[in-house]
Amino acid sequence: MALKYTNKLAGQRVLILGGTSGLGFAVAEAALEHGANLVISSSSQSKLDKTVSRLKEAYPTQTEKQTITTHVCDLSDPSKLDPNFEALFQAATVGGTVKLNHVVTTAGDALAFPPVSDITPELVQSGMNVRFVAPAVMAKYVEKYVEKSPASSFTMTGGVRGRKPAPGWSVTTAVSVAVEGLARGLALDLKPIRVNVVSPGVVHTEMFSFIPKEQLDAVLQSFKDGSTTGTVGRPEDLAESYIYLMKDQYITGSVIESNGGALLV
Repeated sequence: MALKYTNKLAGQRVLILGGTSGLGFAVAEAALEHGANLVISSSSQSKLDKTVSRLKEAYPTQTEKQTITTHVCDLSDPSKLDPNFEALFQAATVGGTVKLNHVVTTAGDALAFPPVSDITPELVQSGMNVRFVAPAVMAKYVEKYVEKSPASSFTMTGGVRGRKPAPGWSVTTAVSVAVEGLARGLALDLKPIRVNVVSPGVVHTEMFSFIPKEQLDAVLQSFKDGSTTGTVGRPEDLAESYIYLMKDQYITGSVIESNGGALLV
């Protein structure tokens, strides 16, 4: 009997922006395990090359049968988003000859936590570029290059601070809320393609590398104390949310929360 659940993504074409580390890399692993063909994008070719090597080493059987292609795409400069996206989606669809089935963006840059007295228009704009402006502009390329079907999806990444602000997080909170609103609007504008958001809590990724080692355990413990599970999220846990949003053809305009119960504490 053909498997009807675990094979839902077999042979499908998945584009992952921010796929070289953290959540994006875990989504790439999970999609590969589910039989998908990958297109991975990031701002660094060297990171892309290392990612392909990691995936080939970890999944030799899958990478013999399934394809992994890469393309550099910088999301930080709004003035270059259109040409960068056009080049990315052309490469991801082999010059428009094949359609994508799913697009996932986990791309993010360093978060800024200014006091209110230090907020400037430039800081607000820079805080929105990668996490909100880029997905908003990307939507027109999703419309053009993704198969128009409820089996297709566009998944963005928000954050728990959209629903549970903290001191110093005003700009980040605003961006997270904006991403959720964008998804609801695009779910109508891009239909029947489905549009959703994964809203993570604290996830232990490479973004914690800026914290000195001697302080890291205490920082992680503080986040554990702010959960009901007593844990910090792992990228492989969150990857399940992205895979689910690709597989469930009846979910759109929705937010999947994965935060260890942080909203309850």
